[in-house]
Amino acid sequence: MAAGDLVMGIIFLSQTALGILGNSTLFFSFILADFTGIKARPTDLIVKHLTWANFIVLLCKGIPQTMATLGQTHFLDNVACKFVFYFHRVARGISLGSTSLLSIFQYIMISPNNSKCRQLKVRIIKFIGPSLSLCWVLHLMVNGFIPVVMTDMWNTRNRTGFSDFIYCAVVKPNYLIYTLYAVLLASTDVMCLGLMLWASVSMVFVLIKHKQRVRHIHRSVSTKSSLESRATQTVLILVSSFVLFYTTSAILTMCLTFVNGTSKWLVSASVAMAACFPALCPFVFIRHYISVFRLCCTH
Repeated sequence: MAAGDLVMGIIFLSQTALGILGNSTLFFSFILADFTGIKARPTDLIVKHLTWANFIVLLCKGIPQTMATLGQTHFLDNVACKFVFYFHRVARGISLGSTSLLSIFQYIMISPNNSKCRQLKVRIIKFIGPSLSLCWVLHLMVNGFIPVVMTDMWNTRNRTGFSDFIYCAVVKPNYLIYTLYAVLLASTDVMCLGLMLWASVSMVFVLIKHKQRVRHIHRSVSTKSSLESRATQTVLILVSSFVLFYTTSAILTMCLTFVNGTSKWLVSASVAMAACFPALCPFVFIRHYISVFRLCCTH
């Protein structure tokens, strides 16, 4: 085994183990909150779906990529390849949609009462559950094409028309169908990223105006506003991390289309960047939720 492959294998193994540990801890935090009677907030449902999606991404991508980097390239059969890649894409879409929904919800909740979002503050809570359900249904349907084109490495021997992903392969479809499908996937990603960035920039402006407005107010009066500001900062950190890691991963994935043959380094780098968000995301929330649990238990 080459030294580079061993290093990448250790990186993937550490990244996957860290992510699974973090998401499991976050799940335990929610279970503990339910048993202790801490009142759930509207954003908790979004975070739960986001955590589930991140957990699936790590299972379906982190573990197979670790094994492939360490030299095991024929460990998945045809059905397993279809299953792993399909649910990875679905979970990735849910992660993107949940993060986008979380940023929009947080922007609406911190908007001033005299703004246009005043009426939405009451109504948006009722739409969180249906919006998450719609997100799951949409990505389950949009990614239905993936099981058709995925296959295992055994079916690629002595045949052409495949794109090699180290431990699985993609059957290259008709160019027109491939283009339409790529545009469909890209449009959903661009829409969610656009909403996410718009909500994030809007939150920054709201926070700036808020700080200017409460400078003269006594500290004890602005405690609630301070908690809202910290929650907003958590969402901003989350969105910034998501955009950074997934944009880098998307650029590396696009580079694969211009490389003749298989570029193992590009595949590994793309997967590593895409797995950074699911691995680090729970630790951003754990810090926030532990402080909330302490505050509730103190009261």
